[in-house]
Amino acid sequence: MNGAKEPTTGASPATNGAALSEENLGRIAAARERFAAGADSVHGVRPEILVSWYRCREEYDVDPHLERAPAAAEGAAHSIEHDVVFAELGGLAACAVREVDGLDGLVAVTDGDGRVLASWGSRRLLSLAADNNLAAWSTWSERASGTNGMGTSLESRRPVLVRGPEHWCRGFHPWMCAGVAVRDVVTRDPLAALNVSCWRTPLPDAVLPWLRAVAADTEAKLRHRAHHAGTLLAAALTDARAAPGTPLAAVDTAGKVVLANTEAAVLLGTPADAPAYAPTHRWMPQVPALLELTRRATARARQDPDWSGSTLLYVPFLDQPLAVVVRPVFDGTQVIGALLTFGSADHPGSSELLDDPDPGSPDPRRFPDRVIALRDDRWVLLDPREIRYAETDHDNVWLVSDQGRLLAAVRGLDRLEQELAGRGFLRVHRGYLVNLGRVREIEQGFKGALFLATDTRTHETVPVARRHVPQVRQALGL
Repeated sequence: MNGAKEPTTGASPATNGAALSEENLGRIAAARERFAAGADSVHGVRPEILVSWYRCREEYDVDPHLERAPAAAEGAAHSIEHDVVFAELGGLAACAVREVDGLDGLVAVTDGDGRVLASWGSRRLLSLAADNNLAAWSTWSERASGTNGMGTSLESRRPVLVRGPEHWCRGFHPWMCAGVAVRDVVTRDPLAALNVSCWRTPLPDAVLPWLRAVAADTEAKLRHRAHHAGTLLAAALTDARAAPGTPLAAVDTAGKVVLANTEAAVLLGTPADAPAYAPTHRWMPQVPALLELTRRATARARQDPDWSGSTLLYVPFLDQPLAVVVRPVFDGTQVIGALLTFGSADHPGSSELLDDPDPGSPDPRRFPDRVIALRDDRWVLLDPREIRYAETDHDNVWLVSDQGRLLAAVRGLDRLEQELAGRGFLRVHRGYLVNLGRVREIEQGFKGALFLATDTRTHETVPVARRHVPQVRQALGL
């Protein structure tokens, strides 16, 4: 983009490989001790590990002296996607020893909450793992067990490698772990994780590529099914019976817009009559409260398939609340989204979806006063207005700001977009989120392409994806 270099943590090249020397392991262990004791400045630690340590210390308050993972608690009911993924990963995990050359390790599958469902390995490794509760009926989420292959991969968007003292909890330092999460392709919530662990020996080089391929193949199957669900949602809107001029929209279970008619598109800030069947093509509505509304509606419909409801939803375009009726859409018995009808609360038997005591107020979520980022070995607290744009590199989110190019503590551009909703940020590309208040110039490209200049001195520009051009033009009043 503008030639800026990515920040580093002072780690030596050796810390980026699968194997570490005893000297490097000792340095990481010392850095972890200092960080656990309260230091904010440590050297020789990879950014993804340091960010995980920060979550463990500041957000989850995990005991760094933990020796055993806690027992798993009962979880919420899950969808058929979970069952499909569990079965697929279980079969692959059982075959991993034959598929991954040189592997003498333990392979485990967890659910989206980090609860281990099953593990495979030699009798020796299963016995060693039992000492740390690295077995079924235990919990390895970051919130419960700190930085580890399973839990940290559930917080990430790509395979995660955690070696020895990079684990937050001292009791897990003998293990070398690599994990990857499989995510719901619509909501991007984790469905499951697959983890490979070795005892006091480096992981084979083939482990990370194998994990990456497993996750990609599994999510490709989910993506194909989600595309079919998108066509059903669009068809539900087309078949809906409503008076002419009634705003109608079909949204998926994440609240993203699959299809909106002209009247609804104006309210939601999305293109009109432009079906987006694939999950990656769907539109983020410029109505922040709609995401929470859809989440609650989906949960309610899963409990009661005959349910539908209505509420008042604050619409920034109107600067006032608007009545909306929500009707879940099913594929068989599975909730795949909802049909929204705006402007009328005349819906017998409906129930309120949002517990907002003042529906005429803006989005009731607390906006972030600061965005946390990492520069070298220091934490930076950014005012959102200081951020010109954000871009994603796999699971990393880079913030281009008045204080330089920084690594965001938040995981994934979708999460950052949700946190900054209502603060003037707009998704203009799959990989870019732009602060519209910092756009200085708009450049016309070939065949209608647009580029947003956020710093004219350095010719810093952000590309606008073709499908986002109408939304950007509308937002900027072009």
